[in-house]
Amino acid sequence: MRRHSASAASPKSEQQLLSFNFNQDASCVSVGFPSTGFSIFNCEPFGRFYSSNRDENNSFRVVEMLFCTSLVALVGAGLKAEQSPRRLQIMNTKRNSTICELTFVSAILSVKLNRKRLIVVLEEHIYIYDIANMKLVHTIDTAPNPHALCALSPSSENCFLAYPPSTSGASSGDLLIFDVVNLQAVNIVQAHKSPLSCIVFSYDGTLVATSSDKGTVIRVFSVPTGQKLFQLRRGTYSANIHSIAFDLSNRYLCVSSDTDTIHIYKLLTEAERKEKEKDGRRRSGAGGVTDVSGTSPANNIAEGGTAGSLTKAIGGYLGTGFAAVRSPLVSATSAVSSFLPNQITEIWEPQRDFAFAKVPQTAKGFHNICAIIGGAGPLQLVVVSASGFFYTFGIDGDVGGECAQLKEFSLLDD
Repeated sequence: MRRHSASAASPKSEQQLLSFNFNQDASCVSVGFPSTGFSIFNCEPFGRFYSSNRDENNSFRVVEMLFCTSLVALVGAGLKAEQSPRRLQIMNTKRNSTICELTFVSAILSVKLNRKRLIVVLEEHIYIYDIANMKLVHTIDTAPNPHALCALSPSSENCFLAYPPSTSGASSGDLLIFDVVNLQAVNIVQAHKSPLSCIVFSYDGTLVATSSDKGTVIRVFSVPTGQKLFQLRRGTYSANIHSIAFDLSNRYLCVSSDTDTIHIYKLLTEAERKEKEKDGRRRSGAGGVTDVSGTSPANNIAEGGTAGSLTKAIGGYLGTGFAAVRSPLVSATSAVSSFLPNQITEIWEPQRDFAFAKVPQTAKGFHNICAIIGGAGPLQLVVVSASGFFYTFGIDGDVGGECAQLKEFSLLDD
């Protein structure tokens, strides 16, 4: 899963982060350095509150926290024999002591934690442990999964795992939802036509978001039923999705990619969507202009190329004037779609972002991850870049639009 972790190496900088990862509620970020161990930072207010011994030649490709506890899962990068990428180390940072170690037959690609389960992902196996006693409770054989595409719900009540299925007849864009408490598969969701590239659960485990390797559409499904609730358009052209994250309330979702633009979506309820459609029809009838952030041309078909090609063709014919006439077209589409079946409506109305942020110059071209924090306070977008910087942006939850950068911090400073 690419949502909240990254192992990145970029030729643009000599000081890179080997790994970086938000914890389950995005209150902290853990960072692995190429040769100086790892550190843990608080996101708001920003500050480093733990560092391993940085004088030793330590390097970790996985640094995974359990919420804000002192328990951390570590996997070495292989610079030393005791830091083999096949060895998992569970550490207590408060006591600076190792709780246990596990060794596997091949390299560990990812580790996921919640308060009930610890998940270890290898290229062709997923191991499920009871985190209370570190007893192996189940093993899943998977199709080759070199990118460790897998997500674990942070919730102990809705305790699910999601990964691409290896069953015969399954599509490359399918998603298997597995109950890690009762140890049984509960659903296979037809998420995309193209292979999956990113999977993430909401904090309460009731939603799961996915993207494909095309990166044009993000879809949100209910868990465990697999009902599609939202279809979010990132763009017309393909992109590599770096991360997806829900806020804690399931109200917002953010997406980062290699396009240097981070998109933020407002997940409207059914009643709110109907009210927005009604408002759009009123404005359309009065000759007004609808906010283009609410609707857009097709993208359910865009992954197959049809609607995306249609949009591109229209843009080519209309040239620069397309932006000026786009809003009335969207209004008309919104009005017409109210009379169409859901399957047809989806073709015309994937939801567009209501806010966005441009990554700063110091982060352009680098892998990054994002999250939304704030809760009862002001909403903020936080971004971590492989260039070694941490950024915060303000989000206007009512107006949206471009997010202003508030702060920038270096993760490389002692």
